Amino acid sequence: MPHTRTGIAYERRGPGGRVPVVLVHAGVADRRMWDAQWPGLVTERDVVRLDLRGFGESVEPPTGPLSPVDDLLELLDSLGIGRCHLVGASFGAGVAVEAAVTRPELAESLLLSAPGGSLIAEATDQLRDFLAAEEGALADDDLDAAVEANVRWWLDGPHRAAGTAPAAIRAEVAAMQRLAFEITSSWGPVEERELDPPVLTRLGEVVAPTLVLVGAQDLDAIADTAARVASGVPGARTIEWPDAAHLPSVEHPDRFLELLRGWLEESPQTSQTRGTNR
Repeated sequence: MPHTRTGIAYERRGPGGRVPVVLVHAGVADRRMWDAQWPGLVTERDVVRLDLRGFGESVEPPTGPLSPVDDLLELLDSLGIGRCHLVGASFGAGVAVEAAVTRPELAESLLLSAPGGSLIAEATDQLRDFLAAEEGALADDDLDAAVEANVRWWLDGPHRAAGTAPAAIRAEVAAMQRLAFEITSSWGPVEERELDPPVLTRLGEVVAPTLVLVGAQDLDAIADTAARVASGVPGARTIEWPDAAHLPSVEHPDRFLELLRGWLEESPQTSQTRGTNR
């Protein structure tokens, strides 16, 4: 259910006593993309997953400029979370890094899976081809084609044949992307607020331990982004999965949960009193 004050839908479960884990979804998905990791993770950790505005159950348009990082920070404030492990996928990874540079004390650690969104430096030919396919379909009011373009480019990946990803996973991602299109189509024009200075120029300000995960089957724009983040964030580490495209946690859920568990155990554990607003 959406938070009564912020309008941002979220779930919070798991035992207290350690720094919470916050999961921020990709722009082709919503908080359901973490369904496979959720049951195992909440038995061990205090975990929050949210729908960014315009996704999932966060259907209310912004009252001012759209700012995902402000929505995230406002939700964390309302939950009494002043420090957390931030796990971001694609667009959500950009939001997570924006949060980390806006509030350096917030991030205990960062796990950035296929970093994208505000972290993308340039539009490569592959990215332009995807955008042309999506925008052309939307201009023709062909929602099915727009959804398929997203599934084709982001889940199958540009280096694999269409339909490579299992049908069940393709259907799940398609449903999340379709819902996002439907929500925002009812809003009308919305101004977007970008971080100033841009987050790409502030990577050196990130003080949290950072792990970057990238799939070898992903778009070259994301490979470039991952490399820029890894070189720009002090001490950042990179892992590449040769058999993953843009959504490693969806393609390989068990392996991702193992990676996340290991990463969280590496990070220093500090206790934090849990907020009472659930």
